[in-house]
Amino acid sequence: MDNIMEELESKTAFIIPIFGGIPVADSCVVTWIIMAVIVLLSIIFTRKLKKVPTGSQCILEGIVDWLDNFFTGILGPHGKKYLPFLETLIIYIAFANLFGLFGFVPPTKDINVTAALAGIAIIFVQAAFIIEKGPLKWLKSFLNPINLLDLITRPLSLCMRLFGNVLGAFVVMELIKGLIPIGVPVIASAYFDIFDGLLQAYVFVFLTSLYTAEAIEEEHH
Repeated sequence: MDNIMEELESKTAFIIPIFGGIPVADSCVVTWIIMAVIVLLSIIFTRKLKKVPTGSQCILEGIVDWLDNFFTGILGPHGKKYLPFLETLIIYIAFANLFGLFGFVPPTKDINVTAALAGIAIIFVQAAFIIEKGPLKWLKSFLNPINLLDLITRPLSLCMRLFGNVLGAFVVMELIKGLIPIGVPVIASAYFDIFDGLLQAYVFVFLTSLYTAEAIEEEHH
C-alpha cells in the first residue's frame, strides 16, 4: 500500500536552475517523450506516400479516414476545419494512456495534465463559437446562466472523468501486480492499459466534439 501511495504522488523529474528553480514534473517529461514519438512515427509513416497505398500506408489512411468520418459525422461538413485539433487530441491522449505498457507512468494520472487538457478543450470550443458566430454573440450567450455554468462544469467534468478513470486503472493494476505477480497482470493490462486507455481517449474527445458541434451549429429561425 505504501508503494502505491508513493506512485500516486506527482514527482519532480528535475529542476531548471532559473528564476529560483522551475520544477519539471515526471508527467511533463513523459509528455515530451510522447510528442517526440508521435512526430517520429509521423515522419516514418508519411515519408514515402504513394498514390496507390500499400502496407502501412493502408493502415494509416484507414485510421485517418475513420477519424475524419467520425468527427465529420458529429460536426457536419462545415466543421472539417476543426478536425486536425480533435484528431491530434485523441492521438495524444491515446498514447498517454497506453504509455503505461512500456513502464512509464501515464501523464494523464497527473490531475495537472488532465486539467490542462480540459482547459485546452474548452478554450477550443469557445474559439470555435467565436469563429462561427462572432465575439458579440459569444458574449451574449453568457446572459443565459446555463451557458455560464457550462463554462465551469464542462472542463471540470472532462478533467475529473479522465483523471479518475486513469488513476483508478493504475491503482487496480498495482494491486493486482502485488497480489498475483504472474499471469493475471498481463490479462488485466490488456483491459486497463489498452481497452480502457483507448476508451477514455475516445470519451474525452467525443464529448469535446459534441460541445464543439453545439457551439458551431447553425441557428434556424
